Amino acid sequence: MMSSEKIREVGEGSSSSGGAINIIATPLNNHHRQSSSSLSTLAPTPASSAPQLSRYESQKRRDWNTFGQYLKNQRPPVSLPQCNYNHVLDFLRYLDQFGKTKVHLHGCLFFGQPEPPGPCTCPLRQAWGSLDALIGRLRAAYEENGGLQETNPFASGAIRVYLREVRDSQAKARGIPYKKKKKKKRPNLQIKASNNNDGATSANFQLQSTT
Repeated sequence: MMSSEKIREVGEGSSSSGGAINIIATPLNNHHRQSSSSLSTLAPTPASSAPQLSRYESQKRRDWNTFGQYLKNQRPPVSLPQCNYNHVLDFLRYLDQFGKTKVHLHGCLFFGQPEPPGPCTCPLRQAWGSLDALIGRLRAAYEENGGLQETNPFASGAIRVYLREVRDSQAKARGIPYKKKKKKKRPNLQIKASNNNDGATSANFQLQSTT
């Protein structure tokens, strides 16, 4: 019988962490040991020899494991093939309890003030930017783990609507208007041909910014 595990959840709500929850599994018993030497070749590669993941890939793996643990904790448990956008929405609302962004309510005196002069009892929430980045990582992880793009619940229109509502409501509550980043202009590469005295043709490259 496999060893039982104790699960502890730690909430992280900063924008840098993307509102992730680290699932830490602490083994309580270790009754299962492999005695056959023939199975030694199936042992996992030590972490020291494994290629080091980038910060983005590491966070994406933690987010994916966190979401999978969230589905297992449901009653009854939900498998990944059964997951739909409603489960994703519930997951995002669940993460709010670990948020660190103050979102003022309509009845608060500091509603709409970017720099409130004092404390208030308004709730802490996950910042919109954290949720948006989280969904981007989970959308990629879903397809990397065998999910189909056509059935990706993280790419559902309902998720985009929810994120837009969170963005607009937080912007009003905090008095910080959302500004869409402008795309950088890409220069156009123009080639002008000119004839040299020896009859050869040379090309002059000019960079011009698009209007």
